[in-house]
Amino acid sequence: MPDERSAGPAAPGHAPWRARCAARWSHQAWQPRPGLASRALQPLAWLYRGLAILHRVWWRSIRRPARLPVPVLVVGNLVAGGAGKTPVVIALVQALRAAGWTPGVVARGYGRGAGAAVVVATAASSANDIGDEPLLIRRRTAAPLAVGAQRAEAARQLLARHPEIDVIVSDDGLQHHALAHDAAVVVFDDRGVGNGLVLPAGPLREPLPGELPPHWLVVYSGRRGASTPLPGVHAPPSAERVLELGAWWQGATVAAGMPLAALAGRPLLALAGIGDPSKFFATLDGAGLRYTALPMPDHARYKRLPWPAGTTDVVTTEKDAVKLPPPHLDGARVWVVPLDSALPAQFVQALLQRLAPRRPRRPDPTPPPARLPAP
Repeated sequence: MPDERSAGPAAPGHAPWRARCAARWSHQAWQPRPGLASRALQPLAWLYRGLAILHRVWWRSIRRPARLPVPVLVVGNLVAGGAGKTPVVIALVQALRAAGWTPGVVARGYGRGAGAAVVVATAASSANDIGDEPLLIRRRTAAPLAVGAQRAEAARQLLARHPEIDVIVSDDGLQHHALAHDAAVVVFDDRGVGNGLVLPAGPLREPLPGELPPHWLVVYSGRRGASTPLPGVHAPPSAERVLELGAWWQGATVAAGMPLAALAGRPLLALAGIGDPSKFFATLDGAGLRYTALPMPDHARYKRLPWPAGTTDVVTTEKDAVKLPPPHLDGARVWVVPLDSALPAQFVQALLQRLAPRRPRRPDPTPPPARLPAP
């Protein structure tokens, strides 16, 4: 059941059991220093770290990673759970296009129903076909997109279908060593690296490096700026406007929405099925909204509407909106809060410099002038 309050997320006791387990792990993992439970899990963390090292060595020394005919940009994070990566992927696709590139996107497609098979997205693709985050990226950018457990094969099929693509953006592929990449954008939020331990004792998928690798660029997506010692840019996403769900599905721009504060006074239910629902609830708090919080597990599937019958107004994230087709809302008005990240110009320029050496040369579309016959 949701938890009614003027601000803040639902109490843990009201969340589904999976969310309660995740909350308990999260409390330990995101503490500044390891607690007793994290220390008890350290032997498993050492095993996880050892296997990760073997996996990386296998792909770098024995099995060579696939090298595509176009440059590859990986966008990922070092921690498990959401760190604000999807708005950064959208901003990067938009920045590349503005700089004259033709980007395509590949992703694993977590939570989709097609398993490991490669699927090239079409206008009719659903979240069940390609996953909620890839569908969100596709809807916001209109970039060609493919999903598959094997990112290299997904990229090959995408390039075959869209030969105009001259750069691949790999969503969440930092630990996917089977696909070689030319640059990486690593995203951190205000939580940084938590207790500094790797899974399952902490939130890290791999240890934080002592210094920034030369092909890495770091984006801090939280409100407070840098949350690790690594140098990077501060690019927190803005969430200042809201769109009606039908208009959002029809492709309305963020600028066409109304201020988020315009929802004040409505009996709102706030639905958030993302990695850290508290971020969404904090956004609503900042706009002065009163709401009933309904946190859901990350990538939750909505086979039926998650809110109680009789709910009049629902405010939710874009990641949830892609799984809520407008015709089947049981009379509720659903409002979507888009996230927009603005990347500094110097950051985009540094990224382009890393990708430019492998940019494929396009044939000159202008035919050479006809030669006049010799007199």
